[in-house]
Amino acid sequence: MKTIPRPLLTGVGAALLAIGLAYYGWTRWRDGQTDAGLVSGNGRIEATEIDVATKLPGRVTAMLVDEGDFVTAGQPLARMDVVVLQAQLDEARAREQQAVNTAASIDAQVAQRRSDKAAAAAVVVQRESELDAATRRLARSETLSRDGASSLQELDDDRARAGSLRATVNA
Repeated sequence: MKTIPRPLLTGVGAALLAIGLAYYGWTRWRDGQTDAGLVSGNGRIEATEIDVATKLPGRVTAMLVDEGDFVTAGQPLARMDVVVLQAQLDEARAREQQAVNTAASIDAQVAQRRSDKAAAAAVVVQRESELDAATRRLARSETLSRDGASSLQELDDDRARAGSLRATVNA
């Protein structure tokens, strides 16, 4: 049997040791390169299927993620065609503005009616004052007519005026 020279055995041993150390170092380096959110190991992982729905009906125009992608809470997944929804929003805003305008018009009418009421109350006060003056003039005319200091025509005119003003105030 032939013996293997000692320097050759030492070289092969050193090479095997270097290969082993290199493999050990590479595996440690690779373990440090994994993402913080990923784990490695043996086992079974089952995916949970989640249905996604929108609050409003509409047509999807673009998908922003693919099946199997990782997503975060609040991340947009798809883009919808909102032309119809925008038209409905514009219509609702127009109806709201119309209601505001109608309310302003009604407020103006109420203010006008209050002004008319105040003017009518002022006219009533004026007519009552005129009736009071006509009643006093009639009383004086009756006194003067009894004494013969005034004509019957003047007395009749004062009676007619007082009666007319009384009817106006009562109306």
